Amino acid sequence: MSKTAIITGSTSGIGLGLAHAFAAAGYNLVLNGLEANGPEIAAEVAAAHDIEAFFSPANMLDPAQIRQMAAEAEQRFGQVDVLINNAGIQHVAPIDEFPEQQWDRIIGVNLSSAFHTSKAVWPGMKKRGFGRIINIASVHGLRASEYKAAYIAAKHGIIGLTKVLALEGAPLGITCNAICPGYVRTPLVEGQIKDQAKAHGMSEAEVVEKVMLKKQAVKAFIDVELLAELAIFLASKEAKTLTGAALPVDGGWSAQ
Repeated sequence: MSKTAIITGSTSGIGLGLAHAFAAAGYNLVLNGLEANGPEIAAEVAAAHDIEAFFSPANMLDPAQIRQMAAEAEQRFGQVDVLINNAGIQHVAPIDEFPEQQWDRIIGVNLSSAFHTSKAVWPGMKKRGFGRIINIASVHGLRASEYKAAYIAAKHGIIGLTKVLALEGAPLGITCNAICPGYVRTPLVEGQIKDQAKAHGMSEAEVVEKVMLKKQAVKAFIDVELLAELAIFLASKEAKTLTGAALPVDGGWSAQ
C-alpha cells in the first residue's frame, strides 16, 4: 500500500516544493490551502508524479475543518503516515503597533493548527505503530528578531510542541521533528521584503543584503530542494531514532 502524507499550506512556496518531493517519492497526498485553484494544483501534482492526491480547503483556524481533513484522508487512502505542518502567515510591526487580531491569527495558524492536526492523525498512527510528524518551524524558533513578536512566539512554541510529541510518540513508533529554515525565497518572504523595505526606508535589494541575509554565514536563500530532501529522510523508516530535534537549515545563522 502506498504511503500518504498530509501537507498543510502546500499550494505555494515550501509546502508545494515538499508536495512535489513526496509525490516523486511515491506518496499519495493531501494538499491544503485557501487558494481557489487548490484542486487544480493538487491535480497537477498528482499527474506529474502518477500518484493520487486531493485538495482540502480546511482553514487552519478551524479545528473542526482540520479534523474533517484528517478523517477524509483516512477514508480515501486508508491511513496517514506523514503529517507536515507547514502552514504559516506573518506580520511585521513593532510591539506597540502590533495588531491584536494579527497576533491571534498568527498564533492560530502557525502554532495551534499543528496541535489540532497532530491530535487528529495521532490515533491512526498509534494504532498502526508508525507515524512521522514534521513541523516546518524556522530559525526564528531558535533565534529572535525585532518586529515579529507573534511569529517568533509561535515558532518557539512549535519547537516545544515538537519535543512533547516526540516524547509521547517514542513508545508508539511515532517520531516528531522540526525543520528550522533560514530565509527561503517564497511568496511569504517576498511580502516580508516589501514590508521591511517600507519599515526601514530601504530598497528591496538592501533589505535582502542588510536585513534578511545579514545573520547568515552563507549569504544565500535556502533552497526548497534541501528542505524537501531532509523531510523525505525524516519520514523514512531509517529515521526511527531521530526524534525531538530542531534541525537548523539556516546558512549558519544559529551557529553564531
